[in-house]
Amino acid sequence: MTPDWHQMLRVFGRIGLLSFGGPAAQIAVMHRALVEDREWLTEPQFLRALSFCMLLPGPEAMQLATYAGWRQRGIAGGLLAGGLFVIPGAIVIGILALIYGAYGQLPVVQALFVGVQATVVVIVLGAMRKLIAKALNGPVAYGFASFSFLALFAFGLPFPLVIALAAVAGAILMTRGEVQSSDPPNLSGTGRVILIGGAIWAAPLAVSYLIGNTFLFDIGVYFSKLAVVTFGGAYAVLAYMAQTVVQDYGWITTTQMMDGLGLAETTPGPLILVTQMVAMLAGLAERGPMLALLAGGMALWVTFVPCFIWIFTGAPLIDWLASQPRLQAALSGITAAVVGVIANLSLWFAFHVFFAVVTPVTLGPATLSLPDLMSFSPVPLVLAVVAGYLMWQRGWSLLTVLALMAALGVSAHVSGML
Repeated sequence: MTPDWHQMLRVFGRIGLLSFGGPAAQIAVMHRALVEDREWLTEPQFLRALSFCMLLPGPEAMQLATYAGWRQRGIAGGLLAGGLFVIPGAIVIGILALIYGAYGQLPVVQALFVGVQATVVVIVLGAMRKLIAKALNGPVAYGFASFSFLALFAFGLPFPLVIALAAVAGAILMTRGEVQSSDPPNLSGTGRVILIGGAIWAAPLAVSYLIGNTFLFDIGVYFSKLAVVTFGGAYAVLAYMAQTVVQDYGWITTTQMMDGLGLAETTPGPLILVTQMVAMLAGLAERGPMLALLAGGMALWVTFVPCFIWIFTGAPLIDWLASQPRLQAALSGITAAVVGVIANLSLWFAFHVFFAVVTPVTLGPATLSLPDLMSFSPVPLVLAVVAGYLMWQRGWSLLTVLALMAALGVSAHVSGML
C-alpha cells in the first residue's frame, strides 16, 4: 500500500534527523526503517538501489533516500525524501559556520579545534582502513590504489583525471561478475527530466552571472564541477577540494578546511555538506554574513540538485545495470583508486595537523608537500593517538570522542602546553 504524505514526512523526517555517523550508519537506519519495519522496499530492491547509488557521483545515502521516496510517491516523493535527508544538517552547518566565522580566531577556540583536527585525522584513517578491507582484494586493486596515491601526492594530477583513468582501466582489467538477464529499461520521460533538471540546476548560476556577482558565479561553477566528480564518497573528493579551494582559489585556509570537516562530522546528513561550510567561510571572508548565506545556498543547490537528476533519470536503469559486468568492473576500479585518494588525504591532513610548516619539495619530476620536522607539535599527535584508541579499541561514539578531544585541546591551551 502506498504511504500517505503524512507517513512520508514522518518517516523520512526521522531518517534525516538520525542520519549521523557517515554513509554506513545512515544506510543502516534506512534499511531498518524502509525494509525491516515498513516493507516499503524489498531486500533485493534496496540492495539494487544501493549498488546503483554507489555508481553515481554524490552522497550515496542521500541518493538512496531519494530513490526510496521516488518508489513510493514519484518525483514529489523523491524530492521530499532527499530534501529531508539534507535540510536538518544544512541548517546546523549554516549556524555553525556563522559562529565559527565570528569566534573561530579566538585562541581558546583554535585550541578547541586542535582536538577536533586530531580526531579528523583518525576519522579519515578509519575510513581508509574500512575501504581497504572492502576494495583491495588482489594485486590489480592494490596497483590501482598505489597509482592514484602517487598521481595525487607526488605528481599533482587532477582528481577527475585519476578517477576517469581508474574507471577505464577497471573496465579493462578488473574481474567482472556473471552476466544477468534483464529487460530493456523504460526511458520514456528521461529527456524531459534531464532538460528540466538541468535548467533548475543552472538557474542560480545564470542569475548570479546576469547580476554581475562574480564571486557567487565562481562558487556555483566550482561546486557544480565538484558535483559530477564526487565518486567514492566525500572523503575521496575532500583532497581535491582542499587543494583547489585552499591553494588555487585561496577562499579559505588549510586550518579552516579541516575545522569545517570536523564540524560536518558532528551534524546529521551527508558529509559532503562540508561544501556548504567552505562556501560560507569564503563568503564571510569576501564580504560578510549575507554573502556567506548566499554562497552556502549556492553550494547546497549545485551540490544536491544533480543528485535528484541522477536518481530521477537513472532509476529505471537499476535492474538493467545489474546485467552490465563491464560497468561493475569500472566501479571496482574507481573504488580501488579511491583508497589511494583517501591515503593522500590522510597524509595531507596529518602533515598539517602535526607540523606547523609544510613546504613543497621538488624531486625530479615529482613535487612533494613535506613537513618541516623542526615544526613538529606533539600535542595533536597525542590527541590523535587517544582518539584512535577510544574509537577503534574502546568503541566510543564519534560525537563523544570529538567532544572529549575538543575539551583536551582547550585544557592543553590553558595549561600552556599548546
